[in-house]
Amino acid sequence: MATYAIGDVQGCFYAFQALLTKLNFNPTRDRIWLVGDMINRGTGSLEMLRWCVANQHVIKVVLGNHDLHAIAVAHSIRPPHRSDTLQPVLNAHDGMQLLEWLRHQPLMLVEDDIAMVHAGMLPQWSINQALGYAAEVEAVLQHNNYIQFLQHMYGNHPHVWHDDLQGMERLRLITNAFTRMRICNALGELDYGFKGELADIPPGFMPWFQVPNRLSGDTTIVCGHWSALGLHQQDNVRALDTGCLWGGQLTALCLETEAITQVDFDPRDKD
Repeated sequence: MATYAIGDVQGCFYAFQALLTKLNFNPTRDRIWLVGDMINRGTGSLEMLRWCVANQHVIKVVLGNHDLHAIAVAHSIRPPHRSDTLQPVLNAHDGMQLLEWLRHQPLMLVEDDIAMVHAGMLPQWSINQALGYAAEVEAVLQHNNYIQFLQHMYGNHPHVWHDDLQGMERLRLITNAFTRMRICNALGELDYGFKGELADIPPGFMPWFQVPNRLSGDTTIVCGHWSALGLHQQDNVRALDTGCLWGGQLTALCLETEAITQVDFDPRDKD
């Protein structure tokens, strides 16, 4: 039995299938962890969601920003971006059922001393605290009144954590930390706009996982989201977004052995 954590698929279903073949993935014995952003931008979002639902008994998933965006677009909370490829999901007879399944997935997973999130964790949060904060958002997102959460989910403020944050500001910052963050300063203040490489990080900021005395530093964290960072296996972090959508690779990490398996971008995955 092997457990494979796989970086951001983003609808690159051809590459995803090629990676499963290269891994010799067997659903009767193996398991898959998906670090979020399973859909959008690639041509195979519908196929990816259908595969996830059909194989939900052997996969673990955390939500990414593109996954949340798809749910918001489906409910007309936000218009689709020009680069979105969500229309096949929205048009499909089972599209809303697939998005309902997606809405009920967590923001954070911890198993056998390994945590998985999409983007990152604020340096002020311990693993147990982060699980509690993730559960706050999950409870609202999975509640019957989830539309109200989606209506106020977008935005860059607040950009620094305080324990006394309340209401939608609290939920928005928790959501942004788990699904959007890349860099922050030593105080944990976030810069949401930065998407570049390590060498281009603005003065005073650093990758979220390199903040001194990060409270989650003793736990291995599997994540994605930061394609310009690429494969990163330091700082007790396993960052797996290697930019398949942009012509890079789709990456799998075997959690038991730390072996890396990659396949190249398939041109069929992008219009």
